[in-house]
Amino acid sequence: MKRILLPILQTAITLFLLWWIFRDPTKRASMAEAIRTADFIWLLPGVVAVGIAFLLQTERWRQLLKVQGIHLTWLRTWRITMIGGFFNLFLLGATGGDVVKIFYAIKETASKKSAALLSVLVDRMMGLVALVAVTIFICSFRLNELLAHPFTQAMMGTLALIMGGMLGMIIFGFLVDRLNLSRFIPTWLPMHGRIMEVSQAFSVYARDLRVLAITFALSVPAHFCNFLAYYFAARAFGAFAGKGGVMDIFSVMPMINTIAALPISLSGMGVREGLFEKAFNELFGTPASLAVMISMTGFLITVFWGLMGGIVYLLHRPEGGVKISEMEEEVESLEKTIENQA
Repeated sequence: MKRILLPILQTAITLFLLWWIFRDPTKRASMAEAIRTADFIWLLPGVVAVGIAFLLQTERWRQLLKVQGIHLTWLRTWRITMIGGFFNLFLLGATGGDVVKIFYAIKETASKKSAALLSVLVDRMMGLVALVAVTIFICSFRLNELLAHPFTQAMMGTLALIMGGMLGMIIFGFLVDRLNLSRFIPTWLPMHGRIMEVSQAFSVYARDLRVLAITFALSVPAHFCNFLAYYFAARAFGAFAGKGGVMDIFSVMPMINTIAALPISLSGMGVREGLFEKAFNELFGTPASLAVMISMTGFLITVFWGLMGGIVYLLHRPEGGVKISEMEEEVESLEKTIENQA
């Protein structure tokens, strides 16, 4: 039932938010004018930047697979990463492309299914840890300005809660592994299964600090490359051309991307545009119509690469096809196996 209700709710919220954002005819006219006068050549470096981010993410996951003795070719790893990117954008619900990524990985290495799942989990974890580091680094330069406005202050509080919760689970999983506490963790505890997975991941990956350092180092520029898509989108519309333009965009992107990643709407649509509209207006005085166009155009660059992942999926999907529900069931079964082994 949850698999059905969540996509329906997300769709309803997305449609409502988009209606709310585009309901003003004056704003729509301003958007049309912005499109008419835009210099779309600026989008090309944005497309390249997001493409580089996918390459860095591919190498990050490949390094984590190697730790577990899974040696996929670089091209095969890139294909699965691209397919995961496609389903991250277009798969309804909260599971995202990780389920598809895990499914393809375990089909590549049937004897190491648990290892494949844990590699995807740690891949996500390293991306999160790097995002926290990037956020702290960037926001430290604009902290007073961010805290001076009510809306961005609320965004920072929300970001702190989200990241704090995620990091708390990672730290708790680490302690469960280090102190052998798995048998004392009650099964009714919220996120019990995920905590056990994190614990198992630490038992494998904490032994190789060099690889963790490499994956962290790959994650940092990957985040900056994704942020650049929105900077170049802004330049296409003639905004943020000054010396501090890049830092202006970077100062809010970690907050917006993290909050928009919550499974509230479809791929964050509507949520992202609303955050851009309010935050950019408060911080930089950017007109609402222009802020929305920057948000949508930056996101469309990511959609472009997601569609490229869709083409990869069509070219390399299993013969006869596999239903998403079947993928989810297989991954859920594997997760229960890992939980029981903890």
